[in-house]
Amino acid sequence: MRTRQPRLPSRQVIAVATTARARRVTRAAQAAPPPAPPPPERRARRWARRALWLVPLLAAIAGAAAAATDESIPDWGRWTLAGAALAGAAVLGIAVLLGPAARRLAGEHQPLTRAELGQLTAAERVEAVNAARHTLIQAATGLVVIGGVVFTAQGLWYTAQSLDASQRAQRTAEQGQIADRYTKAVEQLGAATMNVRLGGIYALERLAQDSPRDHQTVYDVLAAFVRERDRKPVDEKIQSSFTPAADTQAALTVIGRRNGTRDLSPLDLSRSRLHGAFLDRADLRRANLFHADLSSADLNGADLTGADVNGTNLEDADLTGANLTRAIVHGNLKGAHLDNANLTRADLRGGYLPEADLTGADLTGADLSEADLTGADLTGARLHGANLRSVRGITESEIRKVARVDAATRF
Repeated sequence: MRTRQPRLPSRQVIAVATTARARRVTRAAQAAPPPAPPPPERRARRWARRALWLVPLLAAIAGAAAAATDESIPDWGRWTLAGAALAGAAVLGIAVLLGPAARRLAGEHQPLTRAELGQLTAAERVEAVNAARHTLIQAATGLVVIGGVVFTAQGLWYTAQSLDASQRAQRTAEQGQIADRYTKAVEQLGAATMNVRLGGIYALERLAQDSPRDHQTVYDVLAAFVRERDRKPVDEKIQSSFTPAADTQAALTVIGRRNGTRDLSPLDLSRSRLHGAFLDRADLRRANLFHADLSSADLNGADLTGADVNGTNLEDADLTGANLTRAIVHGNLKGAHLDNANLTRADLRGGYLPEADLTGADLTGADLSEADLTGADLTGARLHGANLRSVRGITESEIRKVARVDAATRF
């Protein structure tokens, strides 16, 4: 009786057969000589086939990129062309990475031949197909991401452009409103009614605060208003009873409290008749007060740093605590109150200061040469480094008794 051999499972049979075939293929590959490199003609044909789609793609990418810079094309068209060029470049880059670049990184400088492809087992073919599918899915995902980035950037650009356009329109509207406000305020300055003129003055002040670029223009207009609308008494003998009109005083008050750091040029108040004006703590830095009449004016604590007070009438003016550093003061200071004033390095050459109150004034480095100090009170005045040569109305010994001098004081 013959012994019946057990049958092997079909799965095991297939595995054994596959293993045997793999061994035969391996022995054949080891026995066969290494594949010769493809002939030059074959490589040339391969590059020609690649050029058939590579050259048009490069041309299309370059054309789209060049057209995207043409400003005659609408913005949406330019962005569409730029997106197309970017997408084409991305496709080309992915193709290079998946093809030649991947093979070179794997150490394979030439694509597999048909014979080499035929030696692949079923499992290897399935694995290759799955790897290709996975790679294509990744490439498609990359393209979607790139497209999303492009369109997101386009959306952000459009938003920025819209915001910029809105801001330009808003600035244009604001400038139009400012121009209208300026025109109306200037018209009010020429009105016959006092209240209307006062409204125009304060409207200009608000305009200068809202629009720094119009600061200089506004205060030049107000300075011109002060120069042209001073009150001129019929009888000069009763001039002391006159003070600036309400609108002139309002303009001076507005000028005195402005932000002087925004001035582009000195204010011109030259030859203004401002007898008895109230300019307490006014900002008059670098102001042009040439031959202005500020007699009996209240300039208590005013800042006249660098101001031109040449020929200015400051008779009986109150300059207590005023700052006249580096000011040019060649005018009439008879009876002026300059106690505790800062006259450091002030130019007082030939000044007329009889009976002026200079108690505690700082005249360090000031030039008082040929000044008339008849009856002036210099008690406690600081004259360090001052030039007192040829002063009139007071002697050197009298000055030394009441004022503070040093070795640099010149007599």
